[in-house]
This record gives sequence, structure tokens and C-alpha cells, in this order.
Amino acid sequence: MAVPSFKEDHISQLPALKLLMNMGWKYISPEQALEARGGRTSNVLLETILKNQLQLINTIEYKGKEFPFSDANINNAILAIRDLPIQDGFIAANKAFYELITLGRSFEQSILGDKKSFSFHYIDWKHPENNTYHVSEEFSVLRSGSSEHYRPDIVLFINGIPVVVIECKSPKIKDPIDKSIEQHLRNQQEDGIRALYQYSNLAMGLATNEAKYATTATQKEFWSFWKELFKTKAEETAWLDKLQALKNQPLPTNERTTLFQERYKNVWTFFQNLEKEEQAVTEQDKLLFSICKPERLLDLFFNFTLYDDGIKKVTRYQQYFAVHNTLDKIVKTDSEGLRKGGVIWHTQGSGKSLTMVMLAQLIATHPQIKNPKIILVTDRIDLDDQITETFKKCQIPVENAQTGKHLVELLSGTGDTVITTLIHKFEAAVNQAKEGFDSPDIFVLVDEGHRSQYGTFNIKMQKVFPKGCFIAFTGTPLMKKEKSTANRFGGLIDVYSITDAVEDGAVVPLLYEGRHNLIEVNEKPLDNYFDRISEPLTPYGKAALKRKFSSTNQLNKAEEIIYARAWDISDHYEQNVQDILFGSLKAKGQLVAPNKTTAIRYREFIRQIGKITCEVLISPPDVRENYEDAFEESDDLILKFWKAMMDKYGSPENYEKSLISSFKKQDQPEIIIVVDKLLTGFDAPNNYVLYLTRQLKEHTLLQAVARVNRLAPGKEHGLIIDYYGNLENLDMALETYSGADNYDAADLEGTLTNISEEIKRLPQAHSEVWDIFKEVKNKYDEPAYEELLQDEAIRHIFYEKVSAFSRLLKLALSSFEFISKTPEQQISKYKQDAKFFLGLRIAVKRRYFDDLEYKEYEPQVQKLIDKHITTEGEILRITEMVNIFDKEERDREVEKITSKAAKADHIASRTIKAINVKINEDPVYYKKLSRLIRDTIEDYHQHRISEADYLNKAREYEDQFHNGRQDNVPENLTGNDTGIAIYNLVNEIFKGNLKRSEGSQNIAALMAEGIDEVIKSIVFENGKPIIDWVNKSDIEGRIKIDIDDYLFDLKTQQGIELPFDLIDELVEEGIKVAKLKYV
Repeated sequence: MAVPSFKEDHISQLPALKLLMNMGWKYISPEQALEARGGRTSNVLLETILKNQLQLINTIEYKGKEFPFSDANINNAILAIRDLPIQDGFIAANKAFYELITLGRSFEQSILGDKKSFSFHYIDWKHPENNTYHVSEEFSVLRSGSSEHYRPDIVLFINGIPVVVIECKSPKIKDPIDKSIEQHLRNQQEDGIRALYQYSNLAMGLATNEAKYATTATQKEFWSFWKELFKTKAEETAWLDKLQALKNQPLPTNERTTLFQERYKNVWTFFQNLEKEEQAVTEQDKLLFSICKPERLLDLFFNFTLYDDGIKKVTRYQQYFAVHNTLDKIVKTDSEGLRKGGVIWHTQGSGKSLTMVMLAQLIATHPQIKNPKIILVTDRIDLDDQITETFKKCQIPVENAQTGKHLVELLSGTGDTVITTLIHKFEAAVNQAKEGFDSPDIFVLVDEGHRSQYGTFNIKMQKVFPKGCFIAFTGTPLMKKEKSTANRFGGLIDVYSITDAVEDGAVVPLLYEGRHNLIEVNEKPLDNYFDRISEPLTPYGKAALKRKFSSTNQLNKAEEIIYARAWDISDHYEQNVQDILFGSLKAKGQLVAPNKTTAIRYREFIRQIGKITCEVLISPPDVRENYEDAFEESDDLILKFWKAMMDKYGSPENYEKSLISSFKKQDQPEIIIVVDKLLTGFDAPNNYVLYLTRQLKEHTLLQAVARVNRLAPGKEHGLIIDYYGNLENLDMALETYSGADNYDAADLEGTLTNISEEIKRLPQAHSEVWDIFKEVKNKYDEPAYEELLQDEAIRHIFYEKVSAFSRLLKLALSSFEFISKTPEQQISKYKQDAKFFLGLRIAVKRRYFDDLEYKEYEPQVQKLIDKHITTEGEILRITEMVNIFDKEERDREVEKITSKAAKADHIASRTIKAINVKINEDPVYYKKLSRLIRDTIEDYHQHRISEADYLNKAREYEDQFHNGRQDNVPENLTGNDTGIAIYNLVNEIFKGNLKRSEGSQNIAALMAEGIDEVIKSIVFENGKPIIDWVNKSDIEGRIKIDIDDYLFDLKTQQGIELPFDLIDELVEEGIKVAKLKYV
């Protein structure tokens, strides 16, 4: 009965190629591609195609006539794209390439005796049909500084330029998409094939029912899924129907021949059978169909790829569709010539600011919008450079409004204008404007952090820009009253909620914990002192004063409370955050203080305590900074602090930039203390924990907690530690923001997870580990636990359950609520059991020689255990792996194990794992030895042999693994490792045809030696294997033919019966052995 194939080529690579060809990509074989590369694997440009296309898409228009570019200029253009500045670094070269293909070049040429510079392009962005689109596979590229090659599975070319690199994986392997991404990242290393990736704009990982994409040099955590979004169900159905039809559309005969001619006949037969019935659409089909349609791909490259702080980024699906949905809306005008704007709600951390930049670029270049003036209003200083960089390819200058007056001047000018400004400067300009600007082509894009445009300021904006189009970007849910205001100038355009972002992996979940100080008040002296200072006041004044100083806000500023919280924050950070690394960056924290004075006091106390480093970032003070109230004591603490900062940094701008840069990129400061600054518009992926010591409300709270939801390598979640009581638990938060009729409940869903909800899973996780050992009768007998775990399936369940329990225990031990509410006896039990389980895990991994597979969080768990679990100075550590081919090292490791059975388990397990590494080098011998070892393990565990016999046999088989293959082999094969493997194959495959006699053994030996000689005669040149012969189908074809001829002659000479199907099997298996031996 026919069954599906899980081979990578069958299930992923060939289906991808076929779909791409049906989508309009012309297939060229690896041989044809190499010919177009001039026969050089160090060259990745299809130069014959590139040259032809450059001649076709570039002409010079001069005095009403068209002229071609000279051959010299065409060659110079090829030289420019070939010689990218890789010496300046891989990223710099890729950026230079991107600017080259989007901006183009200018070349001088004499036309009719007149010498001028003329624009030259590599891709026709405006007319996609003028470009050529090719796809090739197994694209062999010479590695840097090596004679070896890497071969990406699929490469897409536009005009002969490689722009997309694809790696395909079988879905049956573990974590296939991760494997494909890791392969891309390996290829982009210095010793990889950067010569190819310096040109690529997209990389993809495909595994049938999983698919992700990213741009060049993107870390694994930032690779994305794509979801095609539709306005109607009918639109979605039509899209799926079209994809289904393309998936099942047969290739034209000539294209099918080209695709399959270099493959084995059985591959073509398999696909013929597969195509007899309709095939289902897969996730990889959806990604390819969504992104790789030529028009879409050009759109993504030109309009949706940009650089943010030097990092190349490509759009996520929600950004792409938000921009196009907005464009569809704003290009239309109503009967009065007005354009409707609206609000784009994309949750914090989903690239909202970059979406605004992408939209601005498309507005500026849209053919239906004439002479636009675009104002980008942000609260991010660092966006200016990025906006200027993006508009370079549109050849539109960007102006930065330095003051409100300057902004008015810029708006009064003629021509296309792109203006960037900060929110407070924009407000000043609106307030200063004496006359309005009545152009319908003024677009105001506001990345709001303060919601001010929904109030009276919105009315002022509309007076100044009566025909302007307003588009607001928000990262937090709109309150219902805000939605009604927003509706008056366009309503919601696009929504990407918090739940969407968490599901897509665009942000990390947030865990929340409330903490409280136990406050003791010495009431009598306080009341006496209060009566004295308030004596001049009226009863009403006294009551007002008392209310003010007894409020939570005032208590938050009490020195004892600040000091107590500084200790708690220092302890929490030191024990739970300080040792965490996200990639190469330390995890950091952000402390939100009630006011500037309190922020500076937190800094002083945390520095005195000395466990962690911190800095304060505040806005400049004025001369009356601390005189906020007639009754409030004044001091010059803030002014002194500010003077010290200015002496150190020179200016407020340098002070802010330097601290932010150090926080993001250096080890210190570990915590940055703020009041209002950095609660919005601040993106630091390594920002992990937010300590709240003041009240925050509504969207301000949600914006603040989103500071710690950014993605980073190994970052599972962000932490919110709340000392004020902003959200005592998740239920209360949801009730506050949705039950009070402020927010729609659906908008808030998924924002935070209370840390206590996670910790509630700890008892269950603890029980699940113990449940594995229900059958162990003597709970004090440690070897009995190890014996139970000899079953590999049970062992891996144990590893997973222990990891889950350890992770939750780490979280629990960082929680004040858990520590304070859980009996000490129970905490001690958890710690003791964790120590036992981790020790048992070490023991069984050593005994059964399992590979230590660390999850990203496990180094953190180990540090937690080192801190929280000690016994008389003992520290739990995981040992180094032993080299299984170093006998002395092996013996030393074995001696650490006490019982004979445990030693035997260890030797047997490591021998089986060593066999698995080498099994394909001599499959017959090693499979037989593996079976013997497994039978011996079974005999011992069924009590058919003693511990001593078990250990002796384990040692005997290990010796056979290292030394036994050369025993009892025919003399002509002594020392011939490959010949012995083929000899074993001959005896196994022809065991029914060669009689067991001295003569038959000689025939088998002769056959093995002859096959080995045939293979070596073809794959060796000058005593060395031909480079990359294992991937050259012509060499493999010659081997098969010559072995067939040799065996046919031998069969005739010796008069033996060799069935053709067994000959075919021997040839296939013999070539597999040779591919491992002769490389």
C-alpha cells in the first residue's frame, strides 16, 4: 500500500518549487545556474541574465528619443553590484546593496555630443512585468576562506540577483523551523556564505505545516509567521481557491522535465501518483503565495523594508495590512474634497512607530496624492534618523521641526514636504498658528503617547488643518469615550490587539505580582506634631491638610518606605534577575517613582545597599522644582542632582542619550529609575522587570507595563512588581478597566497574567514529577528510581516534568506573596525535592549517556538552585560531557558510578549512542552489535542475568565497538575499513544466494574489494576525493553503472546467482557507505 513520504525533498522542497513555478518563477537547474554564474561557485549573481536585463530595463530619454546605455556603463553597473563593501562588515554590505537597488546609480554618458549623468536601475519597481523572476535549487556557494560549500535549498532571483534564500525541512524532525533558521544563521557566519546573504532581502524556513520568514541577520526570536488578512469572507474564499488551484495545477511538460530530469526515476513516479488526487494547501504554501508573488515581493522590498537603529527590519503582516488598509481609505475624498483619517491601534511592542514610517513613505509616493505635506508627530527622538534614511530611496528630503515656529514655516512652503517633530513642538505650532492650512493633502500622523489629541487639542488641530487628514497610532486600548471622539475623524482603521501579539510571538507575556509594605504608624507624636503645625488653619484647612498627608501618594514618599522598598528591589533583582542573559545582553529593570525627589532618594538608597547598580533619568528641573505646595518642605536635592548630571554629561540631550545607550547595551546601570520619562516611546528588549512605586491609570499603566514585553533571545516573559496596588490581581484589573465601562473587555484580554496564577500550577507540577515514580516501592532507594528510568520514553517525560517544576519553583521563589503565604515546611519540601530531582537527572543522564539538552531558561534555573538550595556548602552542578572516544575519560566517568548494574547501564548506553553516530558507516555490523547490547539490557532487567554478567557483557560489547570490526575478516580486506563495511553488506544482502563455505566467503570478499575499487576509481583524483562528489548526480550515475558492470562480469565468471533487485539494493547501500567514508 502506498504511503506519504517524509523526505525533505518530497514533502517540502519539491512542492515549494512547483508552486513557485506556477506563480511565475522560471526554474533553472543548478547546472544552468552555475553556467550563468560563469562557472564560479564564489559568484552568486546570474550575470548573463543580469546583463541582459540591465540592458532591457534601462534606457536614456534625451530630446524626445531613447538611447541605450553603453556597454561600459552596463559593465560598470555589474561591477558596482558585484563589489559590495564586505570589508566594512556583512551588515554594511547588505545595506549598501539595499540602497543600490532602491536608489539606483547615475552614470555619465555622451548623447549626441552632450555628456550628462543619467539614472540607472537594477529593478523596475514601477513595472514588475519588465523584470525576470528565476528560481533555482541546491545553490552551491563557496564558503569564505574554505574549499567547502554550503547549498541553500532554494534561491529566488530578480533580474539575476539573489533576493530570497529558502531552507526546507521535513516536518518529521524535531523543531524543523528552528533547524531551518539555525541553518540560515550558520550560513551567515563569517566562515559561511555571506557572499550570498549580502544580497538577500528575505530568508524563509519551510516545513510543510510551519513556515517563517525574516530579513538578513535576524535573530531567531524575531522570525515571523505571516497571516493573510481579508476584509470579507468571500475575499478569503477566493484567495484560498486560487491557491488551491495553483497548488494542483500540473507543470507544463518542458518545465516538469527540467525539474525532474536530474532526480531519480522513483521521485518522479512518486509525484505522478501524488498528483492523481487533489493535494491540500499547507502553511508553507500560504507563506509562499502571500509573500513571493512578484508584485507583493517588490512591494515588501521597496516599501516595507527599513533600518531601525542600524538593524534591518521587514514588515510583519499586521503592519503591511494596516498600511494598505489606511491607504485604501485616505486616497478617497468625499464630496467636499476631504479625506477621512482614523486610529490605528497596534499593541505596544508590535512595531507601531515603524508602521507609521512605512505609511508615510507610501503616502509620499502615491500617484493619486499630489504634493503631500506629511507631518510625523512622535515621542521618540531616535526616530528622526530612521525616517530620514527611509525617505532617501524616495528622493524626498525630510525636515526636522526644531521649534513650533519652525514647523509653521515649513508648512507654509511649497512642494512635497515630510516633517518630523516631537509632540510638544507640534502642540506649540498648533497653538501659535494664526492662520489655518486648508490643503486636503496635509497628513498628520501622530504616534501618541499621551492621548492629548482626543481632547481639546484635537479641536485646535482641526481648526489649523480644516481639510487635513489625521491618523493616530495608539499602542493601548481605546476607552469607549475615546472611541466615540475618534469616530468623528475616521474611526478605527486597524486593530492588532495584545492577544494577537502574544499569540503571534510578537511580544512576550507579562507576569504581575503585587507587593506591600507593612506600615507601622506612631500615632500620638504624629498627631501632636500635626496639631502644632496646623494651628493657624481653619478646621476645613486642617482636614484638607490631613487628607493630603495621609494619602497613599504621600506615604509612598516616606523615607522609611523608600528605604524598605529599595532593599526589597535590590534583593529581588539580585536573586532573580541579575544573572539572566538575553543573548549577550544582561536583563535590566526599570523603577517608576512618584516624583523626582523620591527617584533620587531611591538612587541613593539602592547605591548605599550596594547589591545592584542604578541611575536616575528625569527631565530638567526649574528653579521652583520642589516648591509644589505651600506646606511642603523645600530642599535643593533635585537641583544638586541636576547640576551633577550636567557637569558630567554637558547637556540634557547627552545625559539622556548616554544613559539610555548604557542601559540598552552595557552591563550597567542594571536599573534605570524614572518618573514620567521612558514610560512611553522607550524600547529596550532586555528590559525585563518593572518596579512600580506610584499610581498609574488607564492607558498610562498599560503603556508603562509594555516597557518589559519586548522580544529578546531566551526571554519567556516580562515581570511587573507593583508596590502601589495598581493591579492587585488580574481580575481586579479587568474589572477596573472593562467593568467600569471604560474599556471594552475584549480589548484588554491577554494583557497581563498574574504571577500567582502561574505559581498555582506549582503543586500540580510537583505532583506530576512524583507520579512518574508511583511504582517505586522503597522511596529511599535511589537506584530504584534510576532503574525505573531505564525506559527512554519514561526518562524523557521525567526530564520535561522536572524542567517544568524547576521553572515554576524559580518563579515562586521570586514571589513575595508565595514566600509569605506558603508554610516554610512546604517551601523546604519543594526545595529538597528539586534538589533530589535535579541530582537524579544528572545521575540518569550519566548512567544512560543522554545528551544534556538545555532549554533557554535552564541556566537561570541552575543559578536559582545554586542560590536557594545548599546542604553544608554543597553546590549542585551539572558535569561536563565525557568524550566517548577517549578511553581514560570514559573509565574515569564510569568509576563515579557505584553499582555494577549502573556501570553496565552507563557503558551500554554510551556504546549504543556511539553506534548511532557511526551506524551508517557499517550498517550491518553496527545494527547487529546494537541488537546484542539491547538484548543484554533486557536480559538484566528481566533478571535473566546477574549484575556481574551484565557488566562483563557491556564491557565486551564496548570493546567490540572499538576493536571488533577487524576480527575474522578475509585477508584481502584487512585494514580496509570501507571494504569491510561493503563485505558485511554483501553477506547480509546475498545471504540466501551465497552458500556458507570458504569459497562463498572468498566470493563475498572479492565482491566487496571490487566494489570498493570501482568507487575509488571514480571519486578519487590525485589520491584525494573529488570535492563535493557526494552531491554530483553524474558521478553517482557513473558509480552505479560501473558497479552493475562489475557484478555482471563477476556473476558470469563465478557462476553465481545474483538477482537484479538485490544488486540494486547492494549498489544503493554501498554508495551510502562510500559517501560517509570518502569525503
